Amino acid sequence: MTHLDEIRRGILRHAGAPGRPLWIGGVLVFAGDRVTEPMCTVTEPVLTLVAQGTKRTVLGAHTFDHGPGQIAVVTVDLPLTGHITSAPFLALGLKLEPKTIAQLLVDGGPAKIRPHDGPGISISDAEDRVLDPLARLLRLLDEPRDLRVLGASVRREIHWRLLNGPQAALMRQAGTADSRLALVASAIAWIKARYDRVIRIDDLAADVGTSVPTLNRHFRAVTALSPLQYQKQIRLQRARAALITAPHDVAAIGYSVGYDNPSQFSREYRRMFGAPPGQDALRLQHASIVQE
Repeated sequence: MTHLDEIRRGILRHAGAPGRPLWIGGVLVFAGDRVTEPMCTVTEPVLTLVAQGTKRTVLGAHTFDHGPGQIAVVTVDLPLTGHITSAPFLALGLKLEPKTIAQLLVDGGPAKIRPHDGPGISISDAEDRVLDPLARLLRLLDEPRDLRVLGASVRREIHWRLLNGPQAALMRQAGTADSRLALVASAIAWIKARYDRVIRIDDLAADVGTSVPTLNRHFRAVTALSPLQYQKQIRLQRARAALITAPHDVAAIGYSVGYDNPSQFSREYRRMFGAPPGQDALRLQHASIVQE
């Protein structure tokens, strides 16, 4: 039995209800039984392995197709639109830890790695030396006491393997305090804390310690968006999530995410999601979606 076969069995053993991600001891297990509608979410730093089925993820103008035996690495909070494109679908996830990456960079010493100039997400075929510790981490879920004692060391090993694999350059940026990724991560945290307010890019640039042109250049390279576009994505995604449970409170929800003008809220919502807020929310209530 290959490591990928073992991971598939482990996911099926631990997964909750179909379509509902389940976190166990810092490990995400997910089993889906159907193709889903595209759903937007702000995804935090994470490793995701697809064990069966396929998924499509969109970041701005970038499209990523994620198939069996492939790992996606996201190293900064990104507004992604994703959906399952073939089922049955099995996936395993693990939160990435910048502090662990930083410590491994110190422990591992200098290494010649070509800089990563693309967005803060990458997909590559999973090497067996990554699948092996992922399979062992799944085994630990069967033994809670073992997981508490051994889980941290296995997670650390996974981080180390990623730092020395096809996605090394992107991973290294996540643990380097003076990298462009760290600058963008600081800017994202600033925007997320003020997503429902009017913000000035001059204030944001000053807070993260750079110029407006430099901020805009690095921010767009990592997220495929400008800072103001990023803020709008967060506003509209949070509004959409709220509308699924309260489809008739359109004006109130628009106001809660920073829109004083209901017409502007409805117009920008429709431009992003293809339908007015109330109509889109009612459709989603009856559609197959993945709650990220």
